[in-house]
Amino acid sequence: MEVKDFLNKDSIIDLSFFNFSNAVTAAYFAKKNLEVIKVNSNFKKFFPVLENVTNILFPSILDQLGVPKEQIDNFEKELKENGKVIIPKIEINIDGKTKIYSLLSAYTENENFPYLNGIQGQFVDRTEEYNLRKEKEELLDQKLRDQEIIEEKTKKLENIANRLAKYLSPQVYKSIFENEGQQNSEVSPYSRKNLTVFFSDIENFTDLSDSLEPEKLAEIINNYLSEMTLIAIKCGGTIDKFIGDAVMVFFGDPETLGDEQDAIRCVDMALKMKNRVNELRDFWNRNGVRGGLNVRMGIATGYCTVGNFGSNQRMDYTALGSPVNLSARLQSIAPTNEIILSDNTYNLINTKIKSEKFKEITPKGFARPVQTHKLIDFNMKDSALIQKSYSKKGKHVDINVFDTSDIKAAIKELKQIQIDFSKEIEEEK
Repeated sequence: MEVKDFLNKDSIIDLSFFNFSNAVTAAYFAKKNLEVIKVNSNFKKFFPVLENVTNILFPSILDQLGVPKEQIDNFEKELKENGKVIIPKIEINIDGKTKIYSLLSAYTENENFPYLNGIQGQFVDRTEEYNLRKEKEELLDQKLRDQEIIEEKTKKLENIANRLAKYLSPQVYKSIFENEGQQNSEVSPYSRKNLTVFFSDIENFTDLSDSLEPEKLAEIINNYLSEMTLIAIKCGGTIDKFIGDAVMVFFGDPETLGDEQDAIRCVDMALKMKNRVNELRDFWNRNGVRGGLNVRMGIATGYCTVGNFGSNQRMDYTALGSPVNLSARLQSIAPTNEIILSDNTYNLINTKIKSEKFKEITPKGFARPVQTHKLIDFNMKDSALIQKSYSKKGKHVDINVFDTSDIKAAIKELKQIQIDFSKEIEEEK
């Protein structure tokens, strides 16, 4: 007799199934033909919808649980071909809730106890794991969506900031965006500062606007204002506003190098503007402005109130005070293509400039006369202190090097422009 004949079959099966009896999984043991012989207590807890699970084919149990036919067929096929099968995800609806299980099954072999030869398997409840994974994926998706929204908003803000930069002086733009988070109710939005104020306008602009087509007028004025703006920015001026053809620039806010240097920078800017107007005369003449444009400029120095002025609907960062009014008056009395200085400006920098006494005037709103001076140029010994701009005018092009801090780099850039132009011409042939 063999060992198996001395032992009870059911006892051996129970003993072999002992490890599954108290398992946290839903375990089963079936014959090789997939007829279920035994299940553990958790099997019925997992699947209360099943009334009787013994002596029933396991595929039928899967069908009762609502497992798709395709998964059942794959289960039988893989078990038959490989002797084992793992289905990582089975969705089963229990009491209206979807639960996620993994199913692991394999053939068992025992030479001494043939009745133990069959199939052992178990369902592993992975609902919480999948729910956590799903929540993580949703959080990651939400994070990606939030990141996309942030990037989109950032691009919009950058676009708005870039467009806004065209309407503000670089210094004002910088002060707004650098101090955007620094709000202090104790700090006044207005301040009293000693400024050097510049005013200029185009002589006989009304006649010019009446004689040119709108498109041509816009081209000429935009070209003129662009050229003057480049010079103002290069010299460190704060562009206050354009009033038609008039330009207002001041020095001393929001950045200042001291009263004298602010006045020197303003005078330097005015001289460069005057020279640039002369350089562009031929260009404007070719574009329908006979004799080119002629300008008048005025410069005054004194204390102004600086800040945001306007209504609740629209504000302007500007300067108010008698120096602003005076610079506008000086511009109006200036001879063609000349620069007139107030006495205060002259007194600050008279040792560094060449000038001539001009008129003594009493502008409207002023109690005392004001001596004025016509600016000629810087003294030779002081001109080296002012950064020069290099320009060359040919028959077809005008070249201006405004940043002369690195002439070698500027020449290298010009050579690269030549190469780029040559390539474009070759491509067009």
